[in-house]
Amino acid sequence: MFAQLSALVLLSFAAGPRPAAAPVRQALDDATIIAIFDAANTFDIETGKLGSTKGASKEVRAVGASLVRDHEAVRQQGRDLAKKLGVTPTPPAQNPLGPQHVAAMKELKAKQGAAFDLAFLDHEIAYHQAVIDAVTKSFLPAIRNPELKAFVEKVAPAFQAHLDMVKAAKAQLAH
Repeated sequence: MFAQLSALVLLSFAAGPRPAAAPVRQALDDATIIAIFDAANTFDIETGKLGSTKGASKEVRAVGASLVRDHEAVRQQGRDLAKKLGVTPTPPAQNPLGPQHVAAMKELKAKQGAAFDLAFLDHEIAYHQAVIDAVTKSFLPAIRNPELKAFVEKVAPAFQAHLDMVKAAKAQLAH
């Protein structure tokens, strides 16, 4: 589901000239990045809650609970920083994360048992990779405020840690 998200995110938010027939692109500024970052954390809190309650295996329930705990903390830190900096998060006009999240939640809610566990883990692997790609290739180069940049650089490894955790849980279920 999120396999093409990274490319969508990068294309949707890339600043610069565009051909007349190309979709509208929104320049990334700090307020937009904060809003996207907040939404990305919120979406993973929602899928994490689903995994923590609906997971058939203890591994999936533990992964879900970890995602909820970590993303709630990071989301709050981001909100606190935005307030400190006096930045009002400004969501982009077209955020590809939203429709992708709605579709993923619908798909996950329709699954049960081992099929849910596998779909949940596959979703989280693709989602975290897409966010990592967007952060490193698009968001970090666009951030202007040094405190915001330092914050995103500080929490970016947690996305990689989550990706590694989810991959390990999937490998464990395969055995």
